[in-house]
Amino acid sequence: MPFSIYQLKPRFQQLLRPALLSFARAGATPNQVTLAAMFLSCAYGVALALHPGNAALWYGLPAFLLLRMALNAIDGMLATATGNKTNLGALLNEMGDQVSDAALYLPFALAAGISAPLVTVLVVVALLAEFAGVLAHGVGVERRFDGPMGKSDRAFAFGVIALLIGSGVAPLWSNGLLCVVLLLAVLTVFNRLRQALRLSVPPTR
Repeated sequence: MPFSIYQLKPRFQQLLRPALLSFARAGATPNQVTLAAMFLSCAYGVALALHPGNAALWYGLPAFLLLRMALNAIDGMLATATGNKTNLGALLNEMGDQVSDAALYLPFALAAGISAPLVTVLVVVALLAEFAGVLAHGVGVERRFDGPMGKSDRAFAFGVIALLIGSGVAPLWSNGLLCVVLLLAVLTVFNRLRQALRLSVPPTR
């Protein structure tokens, strides 16, 4: 598996143990955490879309993306800790991630000087990358999280671009970084499909 920030997930989860205990004591359910992350992401995305010239919102996005990743990790940890894993939770987790990605990243197309077509294509390819990961189930393989541009990697990249936008750096740099992210996202789609096929068991007749 090419390196991905996703590989740091176990260490990240360890740091979230105190927060996990707080959620558990409060009686929060995994699905509530999942939905909260999605609705908060949509709200932040709407704020960005309505105020694309607000530097404070762009500066705050990296911190929000970190919060979103924390909530996304906590919902799974909470489900495991409480024995509350459900099919509905699995569906909400996947759908929530894709809705949140679209809500947070599409507003980049409204920032001054940023290529709207480039952002749109990148968001579509990112969705395809996650779809490719889920498709592994169809050939009897666990969901694929191969990099080099998985969900966590995209969050990091978009966080950097948000800082560039907020700082008023020439859009050329942001668009250039978006091109790199797009190429890596395309590679991620192929990596996930290739690994799923490699690990799959041929059907018997």
